Amino acid sequence: MRVAIVINTSWNIWNFRRSLVKALQAAGHEVLAIAPPDAYSERLETELGCRFVPILMENKGTNPVKDAALTRRFYQIYRRERPDVVLQYTIKPNIYGTIAARMAGIPSVNNVSGLGTVFIVKNMVSKVALGLYRFAFRFPKRVFFQNDDDRQLFLQNGLVDPHITDLLPGSGVDIHRFRPDPAYQRQEPFVFLMIARVLYEKGVEEYFEAARLVREAVPGTRVQLLGGVDESGGVGVKRSVFEQWLQADNVEYLGTSDDVAAQIRRADCVVLPSYREGTPKTLLEAAAMGKPIVTTNVPGCRETVVDGQNGLLCEVRNAQDLAEKMLRIVRLSTPELEQMGRAGRRLAETKFDEQLVLTKYLNVVRDVTTQPTTRR
Repeated sequence: MRVAIVINTSWNIWNFRRSLVKALQAAGHEVLAIAPPDAYSERLETELGCRFVPILMENKGTNPVKDAALTRRFYQIYRRERPDVVLQYTIKPNIYGTIAARMAGIPSVNNVSGLGTVFIVKNMVSKVALGLYRFAFRFPKRVFFQNDDDRQLFLQNGLVDPHITDLLPGSGVDIHRFRPDPAYQRQEPFVFLMIARVLYEKGVEEYFEAARLVREAVPGTRVQLLGGVDESGGVGVKRSVFEQWLQADNVEYLGTSDDVAAQIRRADCVVLPSYREGTPKTLLEAAAMGKPIVTTNVPGCRETVVDGQNGLLCEVRNAQDLAEKMLRIVRLSTPELEQMGRAGRRLAETKFDEQLVLTKYLNVVRDVTTQPTTRR
């Protein structure tokens, strides 16, 4: 079978769907990677062995003329490449790719990996997006959600038939690659790490303010940020603003890295004060590596923490509460931190092992490709 994985960046496929590509290939399927070209596109071919098919896509735009053209581009690619099934992620492939797949007579499987700004900010754009979801989601064979809050939101708004929905534990985590160190070691001074793009909706502004409060209370504490600056679409922090924040010298900016595991290994606690997520892979990786977590009590994030056991939950958009929870972690004894880490590792093994995700995908690919489909 020819299986297409369709996402809004090649980077996304490389970082979050690499194991799925390998699992599909091991099951005998040919894999196409369909995404806008970037620095990771060539690696999909040379290192993963899947054929890369480029598509022009503006990730943040809402121009209806451009979006109609995007649907046509999806349709042309699907007709030319003739995959047996398309696995689609992120908003535009989920909407316009699904419409195109329907037109081409190709079964589609969608993954709602987070609702993003469209559902966080209530405005005309979000109303249009709801209508587009309602139309497009008449057609997929299956729609996976990464937490039940997101699924219930879609059901309550009548956006999808409940019979085609299913839940996944995020994109899962490779519990063999992400493992705790053989012997627990606390860093001196203590190190917090946030891994996210520099977007307001990730809670980065609150993180900078919390860093100031934490370092005032416990001088010398290191507070780090790993992730790219993204000014596109008006949702990212402007570089000039970000650089001004950095001048306060409370947060160490680490840029980007292909070796996230190494960065997590050097931290004592991983923090994500996001406004809403699907299920954040970085928190799953932190749990698998035995690191305590501080994150917001919002859909997607709260699924990764049993409050008080493997981490702490804080209020969303509340830098003061975030700082208080970070300080509670700093003041834990080394044995208490180690115990939190062990609890996180158990959670990763029992609830978030990526094998659970891969099995569901292999089963759905088998099921939808054995059902009769009318191609146009």
